[in-house]
Amino acid sequence: MSGAGRTLALLGLVAVFGVHAGPARAVDAAPSPAEVAASYAALQERIIEVSRLVTPWVVHVEAIVRVNDRRKQVTGSGFVVSADGHILTNQHVVEKAQKVTVLIAGRKGKIPARIVGTDKQTDIALLEIDPPAEPLAVAALGSAETLEVGQWVLAVGNPYGLDGTVSLGIVSAKGRNLAIPQLLNDFIQTDAMIDRGSSGGPLVNLEGRVVGINSRGQGRGIGFTIPIDTALQVMAQMLEGGVARGWLGVGAQPLDRELAAYFGEPDLTGVVITSVSAGSPAERGGLRAGDILTHFGGEPVEAEKTEDLGRFQRQVASHGPGAVTELRFRRGREERSVRVALREAPKVEPDEVESDFGFHVQEITEGLYRAHRLPQRDGAFVSFVARGSPAAEAGLSNGDIIAEVEGRAVDDLGSFRSAMSAVHGRPRFLITALRGDERVLVLVRPGGAPRPPTPPAGAAGAAGDRNLPD
Repeated sequence: MSGAGRTLALLGLVAVFGVHAGPARAVDAAPSPAEVAASYAALQERIIEVSRLVTPWVVHVEAIVRVNDRRKQVTGSGFVVSADGHILTNQHVVEKAQKVTVLIAGRKGKIPARIVGTDKQTDIALLEIDPPAEPLAVAALGSAETLEVGQWVLAVGNPYGLDGTVSLGIVSAKGRNLAIPQLLNDFIQTDAMIDRGSSGGPLVNLEGRVVGINSRGQGRGIGFTIPIDTALQVMAQMLEGGVARGWLGVGAQPLDRELAAYFGEPDLTGVVITSVSAGSPAERGGLRAGDILTHFGGEPVEAEKTEDLGRFQRQVASHGPGAVTELRFRRGREERSVRVALREAPKVEPDEVESDFGFHVQEITEGLYRAHRLPQRDGAFVSFVARGSPAAEAGLSNGDIIAEVEGRAVDDLGSFRSAMSAVHGRPRFLITALRGDERVLVLVRPGGAPRPPTPPAGAAGAAGDRNLPD
């Protein structure tokens, strides 16, 4: 039987047994036992065929990552998207990786991989290996746009290190928004198993085409997959030099029905502006905290629950930096409109520098500034202090902002590196830090000659910098 014939038989099987998924529908005639048996056989044959097609281009990913002062191994999955060695996986699989290797079916040994790019907001990472002598098997790519709820799919990956595991399920829902800050995906929900180690593997339809990248599981029978359309858009930008998104510069909360009724507009939809960043397009356009944004770029803005804010974030991010966009908003009972030019979105993942005195600092990004309600944007944010280190003994704490080192101003990570290099070899040095509204003096006694600070694993830079040898 041809692939098309098997697909038709499969559809017939779904129609026959549809009574188990909802109200019974009239059919012209009940299927005979022979027809039912043939449909089952066709389904089984198709699943086996798709499994054989898929497993050669699904890879096992291993990453050695640095978390504060410890190293650990993280495993995940991925799949080959080009014959010259590009592989898609999840960002969280290779986050802060010092070394990445992949295992490919039919190839001997672990193959070193380089990180071409990562994007935390979509949980996408693109890896690259040296082109092999023999061409790689490459994934057949589809689209999530044509997926239907109830459609059968296969999740393929390496859960718990078990290579080439195939799980059958259905598309449980589409367009799921998860209440995770800064995450831009509208996920495909599936009951095909996505367990530890499956992250980054493909979700394929029964034509054997990739429709998504498996991202996270949430208990038995609930998994979330990134639409392949999103992944391909991000990959294209990575290959062109980097991912750039539009930025409006507002904080927002949902406009639920009770709040809308309180404002005397029970049918109004939108988001409530809670803050406006200094110098942002929103500030230049005259928006204020308390305004209700109802339209962005001519499209309605709708968010009644926290997880709905992801839809608004995607509306903004879908416009490139420099795009001129019309905003419509309510201020009291007055409806207003303004046109603004979006800026490039600030970095989500801050760069980090590790000192040799037992502490790490991060650059103060817009997100870090907001998340920690910091008193200023200048300085270096202390993100980790190791127990028993010279920094800990001196009293430096997580959350401090380093403003000066031996009287030298620290405005960013560059000036932090310079200031720390200047105290190289001193028996002690003074750090001036901000702790809330207070300025504290921290006298560090190294106990030995320190080396100049170096960026730790995960710091932004050239792709090769993220793949250091053991």
